Amino acid sequence: MQTLWESIRTIFSRVLGLPVLASENGRGVDDLIIYIHLLMIALFVGWLAYFVYVLWRFRQPRQPRADHFGIRNHASSYIEGVVVVVEGVLLLFVAVPLWAKTVDKLPPEEESTVVQVVAQQFDWNFRYPGKDGKFGRQDMKFVTDLNKFGVDPNDPAGKDDVETQSQMHVVVNKPVLCYVSSKDVIHSFKIIALRVTQDAIPGMRVPVWFKPTKEGVYQIKCAQLCGNGHYSMSRGRLIVESQEAFDKWLASRQPGIAESFE
Repeated sequence: MQTLWESIRTIFSRVLGLPVLASENGRGVDDLIIYIHLLMIALFVGWLAYFVYVLWRFRQPRQPRADHFGIRNHASSYIEGVVVVVEGVLLLFVAVPLWAKTVDKLPPEEESTVVQVVAQQFDWNFRYPGKDGKFGRQDMKFVTDLNKFGVDPNDPAGKDDVETQSQMHVVVNKPVLCYVSSKDVIHSFKIIALRVTQDAIPGMRVPVWFKPTKEGVYQIKCAQLCGNGHYSMSRGRLIVESQEAFDKWLASRQPGIAESFE
C-alpha cells in the first residue's frame, strides 16, 4: 500500500509530466521539484485570496474617501517571512544535503561500476578497466584521434582496458561512478531518466555517480551547446542490465578498441 507521500509523488509526476525515474538518487531530485511546486501552489492560492480580499475590503462603496494610511497591521510582512523560512528550509535541509550527497559522498570504487567518460564533438567515449580492475596510466601528451583517453601505450595495466563509443553499459542496482571529462570544448553529460547532469570540462576529470534501479536503454544527451553538431550527442545510449549480462558484454569486447553504437 502506497504511503501518502508516495501517492502525492505519483500524482505530481503525472501532472508535471516528469520523465520515467530509473535511479535511486534521482528520487531526491524529484522530491525537491515537487516541494517547490507545492510551495508555488500555496503562494499562488494565498496571494490570489489576498488579492480578492483587498478588492472587497477597499471597494469604493466601503471607502468613499481615500485612506492614505492603508492597512496598519503587518500580516503581509509575516506571510513574506514565512515564505522566506520555507525557502530557507528547502535550501538548507533538502537542496544542500542532496548536492552534498552527490558531490562529497562517492561510493567506493570496489563496490561500483567505474567508467571514464570523455565527450568530444560530437560523440561520447567510455572506458572500462579490464580483468585486472585497473585503468592504465594516462597523460594528455598521448591524446590523439585514436587515443581519446591519452592511455600510455607502455603501461601493461592499460592493455586490457575496454573502450566504447556512444554506448555505455552499467549494472542495475549497483552504484555507477563516472569520471567525466572532455577532449575539446565544454559539454554536459546528462541522463534525464536517472536525473544526472555533469559538465564535461577540458583538462578536468569530475566524478559523478548514480545508482540505476530499472533495466532498460536510456538516452544520453549533451546539455551544453557544443557546436553545429550538438544534436548528434543525443545518439548516446545507457544500457542498464544485470550483472551477468554486463560481464558477458564486457568479456565480448576487444581491449583497446573503441566500438561504436550500432
